[in-house]
Amino acid sequence: MKVSSSVSDCVTINLPKMEDPKGNLTFIENNKHIPYEINRVFYIYDVPTAESRGAHAHKTLHQFLICLSGSFDVELDDGKKKKKVHLNRPWEGLYIPPMIWAAEKNFDPGTVCLILCSDLYNKNDYIRDYKKFLTC
Repeated sequence: MKVSSSVSDCVTINLPKMEDPKGNLTFIENNKHIPYEINRVFYIYDVPTAESRGAHAHKTLHQFLICLSGSFDVELDDGKKKKKVHLNRPWEGLYIPPMIWAAEKNFDPGTVCLILCSDLYNKNDYIRDYKKFLTC
């Protein structure tokens, strides 16, 4: 079964934000705040400003990106339309469904990005060639 997603399916979601004079707290619960069960978590950091991350699509994996500190842009592409999202709030995340080409760029120094994934790592789920992505 072919998965078909569009950039309009890539949405920012505000997470619960508990404000307190001593510091704020945000939390995420499986299948409640994001539309899938979390099976893998990783984060990227120390990305030089001129570098980019990502630049691939996933066949079946769902992702949710949260900028915990700093800021960066996410360039999204469904093969027909493109969209750019700027992330810079730790209580807001970007949902990316399968079959969306995504690249993270323009990192501020000190940026930390948390990624919540629907599945464990599987190298066969990646599409790293843009021309191949366009034919899927």
